[in-house]
Amino acid sequence: MTFEEVLAQIIEVLQREKRISYRALKRRFALDDAYLDDLKEELIYAKRLALDEDSRVLVWSGDAAASLLPALPASPPVPPPIPLAAHATQTHSPPTPPQPPGAERRQLMVLFCDLVDSTALAGRLDPEDLREVVRAYQQTCATVIQRFEGHIAQYLGDGLLVYFGYPQAHEDDAQRAVQTGLGVVEAIGTLNTGLEQAQGLRQAVRVGIHTGLVVVGEIDAAGQQEQ
Repeated sequence: MTFEEVLAQIIEVLQREKRISYRALKRRFALDDAYLDDLKEELIYAKRLALDEDSRVLVWSGDAAASLLPALPASPPVPPPIPLAAHATQTHSPPTPPQPPGAERRQLMVLFCDLVDSTALAGRLDPEDLREVVRAYQQTCATVIQRFEGHIAQYLGDGLLVYFGYPQAHEDDAQRAVQTGLGVVEAIGTLNTGLEQAQGLRQAVRVGIHTGLVVVGEIDAAGQQEQ
């Protein structure tokens, strides 16, 4: 089967069963570790149809993600044909330009975490080994962030910029940010157990959190839009 066919079958199984372990996926579809990693990248980050739980279980989140999307407007009815005489005398008003979405005031919590001495680590490891180490670190952090419903705004090298309070707000976003920071530190400690056995490495992570009032809206400069 092609990658797309395997992906479609896994989505169907996951949507039906809601939860499935990685070991079960590997056995059902005869997957190796690299193939499974590619499928996880597609389901968790590209399509956002699933969440990783403790690096062991894939959890369906497609229904929840779909409920957050705005409903598409119904297609307008097709007007009846206009007689030729009436069409000749009808005047057309210029089209109304689309209105930009309004700005919104938010209390935002921003969390940033990155690896300690990552420059030294890059000089020590082969580039492919470094990529695998950083991917494992990023996936570990992302699992904790998703658990507390944070929003990963950017991956900046070995750093992650995370928002709490946007796009989805909670009454306890400050607590969620702090719990995420503590969870990341704890999860990296667990990750180090495997890294020490495989490559003799230990990672340390820095976490910073700040909060303040912001205005969320579109920024358009030189044809590039950001929030």
